[in-house]
Amino acid sequence: MTSPWRATILTLYPEMFPGPLGLSLSGDALERGAWSLEARNIRDHGLGRHRAVDDTPAGGGAGMVLRCDVLAAAIDAAAAPDDPRPRLLMSPRGRPLTQQRVRSLSEGPGLIAVCGRFEGVDERVIAGRGLEEVSIGDYVLSGGEIAALVTIDACVRLLPGVMGKVASGVEESFEGPGLEYPHYTRPRDWEGRTIPDVLTGGNHDAIARWRAAEAARLTRERRPDLLARDRRPVATSADPTD
Repeated sequence: MTSPWRATILTLYPEMFPGPLGLSLSGDALERGAWSLEARNIRDHGLGRHRAVDDTPAGGGAGMVLRCDVLAAAIDAAAAPDDPRPRLLMSPRGRPLTQQRVRSLSEGPGLIAVCGRFEGVDERVIAGRGLEEVSIGDYVLSGGEIAALVTIDACVRLLPGVMGKVASGVEESFEGPGLEYPHYTRPRDWEGRTIPDVLTGGNHDAIARWRAAEAARLTRERRPDLLARDRRPVATSADPTD
């Protein structure tokens, strides 16, 4: 039997988990044992009577820095040296998290997410424990916990059996070179705005062409940077049984 996908979180605030991961699709999958979640407190490895985890930055400056010895001890306690799971440090200076990276993570054994706080993390532990810095956007959060929640949610929904229909994950934004096409449902007429006729005509080839054209239009208007990265034509497939 295949082992479930495992997520381990290293944080100063383990009470933030599972949070939204305990609800909806991810929560149902967690209850079924399709994946597992463990939140470990970095402060358990803190120093002295007050369990200190940080210190002043070398060279001076504002804020405090998470100590390398404390964080390394937390990582070593959470994962054996032969643990195959990637070790992610949620960091605004990391490589942007992409759908392709999410899919790769979801197809592996799981992940270990390190959630920094304060001004940053001692650089030596990043190299010493092989941490991969990952960013969910060009902004700064109070800590890495929300970024870890985002990353895990994106991975879990791709696990086998979590989403009800495979096509739901294939035709989404960022799965191809562009954004997803618009969606509509009942009522057909709402406040004078109607569903495009092509979607109610029953011609699946025409629907596929319309969706591809709309996806291309939205990508050009909202995310031309995606087209600059990938020069392939923006297109999506339509499930004839949809």
